[in-house]
Amino acid sequence: MKTTNYKSLELFIAFVLVPVSFALDYALILKLIVGFVGFVYILFVLIRIERIGLKISRQLNWKQFWRDTIIKLAIIAVLTHIYMWFYDSTNLYVVVINKPLLWIAIVFVYSFFSVYPQELIYRTFFFKRYDSLFQNKTLFLFINAALFSLGHIFFKNTMVMILTFIGGLLFALTFNKTKSTVLVSIEHAIYGCWLFTVGMGEMLGFPT
Repeated sequence: MKTTNYKSLELFIAFVLVPVSFALDYALILKLIVGFVGFVYILFVLIRIERIGLKISRQLNWKQFWRDTIIKLAIIAVLTHIYMWFYDSTNLYVVVINKPLLWIAIVFVYSFFSVYPQELIYRTFFFKRYDSLFQNKTLFLFINAALFSLGHIFFKNTMVMILTFIGGLLFALTFNKTKSTVLVSIEHAIYGCWLFTVGMGEMLGFPT
């Protein structure tokens, strides 16, 4: 019971209280300190308490992963292109056309220094640490996606919250199926880079 209560409190602080606090108006340096300390704590728990290794499994089904991801990417590409065409056509592919070097730089930095830490936190850590708190797997995946969306509340943008919730569901399903941080990070990076490419980068906090 004590362990369950501690984990529940930990979940609330790390995935509700801290993200919501980032939407409040206080010094950026304090937000950076809170984020850094939180990330170090999560890494410590993963490695020393949960005993999670960060090596790439040799048993990954790459063929199925790429097939599924390409299908989902095609659907996302069509829907987001249509959205941009009708609601924000001036920004459609604006960065990749006008600032290709910036596009390349952001795609690299985002994929390696933003996506992977997010997946360590919201998938690897969250699934390992809190799976035992939920008897209903569907509810668990839904909550994971909802908290992933909440983690982007500092953007103060409804569309961002919707997109990250949908993305959170896709990533939660992928991780639940593959149990691979690497695969879900690749998927996350592909979709995120596409949104930046199609012209939704400014809304999602990408430099444009």
